[in-house]
Amino acid sequence: MAQRQQIDKAQFAQFEAIYPDLKELLLDHARFYNLPPGDLEILKANLESNLLGGTYDSGMVVPSTVSVLIGATLGREQYKQAAALGWIVELLRASFLMSDDIINGSISRRGKPCWHLQKGIGLTAINDSMILKTSIYYLLKVLFRSHPAYVDLVELFVETSWHTEIGQLCDQFVGASNESARSRLDSSSLPLYNYIVTNKTVYYSFYLPVAVALHFVGKATEINLEHARKITLSIGEYFQVQNDYLEYFGSPEKMGNQGADIRNHKHSWLLCQALESASPPQKEILERNFGSKDQAKRTAIKNLLERFGLNQRYFEFEEKRSEEVSQMIAATDEGAGLKKEVFYALWNKVHDKDM
Repeated sequence: MAQRQQIDKAQFAQFEAIYPDLKELLLDHARFYNLPPGDLEILKANLESNLLGGTYDSGMVVPSTVSVLIGATLGREQYKQAAALGWIVELLRASFLMSDDIINGSISRRGKPCWHLQKGIGLTAINDSMILKTSIYYLLKVLFRSHPAYVDLVELFVETSWHTEIGQLCDQFVGASNESARSRLDSSSLPLYNYIVTNKTVYYSFYLPVAVALHFVGKATEINLEHARKITLSIGEYFQVQNDYLEYFGSPEKMGNQGADIRNHKHSWLLCQALESASPPQKEILERNFGSKDQAKRTAIKNLLERFGLNQRYFEFEEKRSEEVSQMIAATDEGAGLKKEVFYALWNKVHDKDM
């Protein structure tokens, strides 16, 4: 275990070491356009505060997947290019997290105030999130314009943005704070939950980095991309259901902000499961207490959820999904350039999560 942690720390440091050069490319681009010094400092703070300090779970998948796909440890220049693509994935992720924090009225991100709550920022954070997103296409042009997959990479990021934005649109409609609790609950269903999760979160967090790696190594055939999409979306959906479960029933010491889904009237897996079984009086309890910041109301909902046997439902879901993912990975055609190891690595990260 200690050796594994040392390897993880080394990989983390190796990945993070690539970022300063990318940041300087973006700052130099802003200097070319004569951005005033004060605004340049804000841009620099944006690039540092919103990109650094996370887990880089999505970005680091790119170089690790490239290494698996080519069957070799990456050389210095290969790693630099693959990691740069990983950081471009992180730019997209940071852009969406910033806007999501504004929509949800979130308070903290990675142990510090959300960007929109930092001094002098406010709703200008909306523009700052757009800057991160457009930075993607500048870096792709500067670093990969001569790459055979350049156009495919640009189109992939555009398509992924579309998936995420329509998922966000659906999510914010379901959870809109100006709707009644009844109308929000009436619109909650497992099919809608799956749609939101797949498009808003899973597509860019799980599918995008694998697809980027496939394009980078020239193995992004239609068959490979579709197989990767099915597996990564299935793994990603499991990851989100797991998070929803732990948000209510996980260890408070590890999960921290328990009850946030209730407070932010989120369309969670547990809520959808409960609504399928709730009697009219139980739905009344949900309607009275759902979406409230009041601790007593959040406790009332949690107590009600515990009566639906959701622990058992979750473990049944986990067992079924584990079997499905295992079968899909086993069916991977490695002769076409894909490697089962790519998906086992992703699956092990989420499936072995300490609860």
